[in-house]
Amino acid sequence: MGKFVMKTTATGFTFRLKAGNGEVIATSEVYSSEAACRNGIQSVMTNAPIAALEDQTVEGYSAEKHPKFEVYLDKKGECRFRLKARNGEIIAVSEGYTAKASCLNGVESVRKNAADAEIVTEE
Repeated sequence: MGKFVMKTTATGFTFRLKAGNGEVIATSEVYSSEAACRNGIQSVMTNAPIAALEDQTVEGYSAEKHPKFEVYLDKKGECRFRLKARNGEIIAVSEGYTAKASCLNGVESVRKNAADAEIVTEE
């Protein structure tokens, strides 16, 4: 089972979603308050399981409605995903993957782990 790890930073609060094996599969922006960070976690829990997949690495891809996972290539040519909420805000992002298949596995891992992940606080 996955878990959301909330952490206090110098400028606010962040979270990381970790899979059952401890691997980080998604991270958040920096939130100004713990309450805002918890709202971000709740948004991932709600949106990830139902989010559509928009593969922007394919020419002529079809734009999906929010919520959605956007799979894209970054400046280094690595494959990444970002999860957008119903309002279009980015609520979680991935690391860079050298293989698209690994990126898609990351999306599926977020879908599987987010819905019932526990929330823990890390100092």
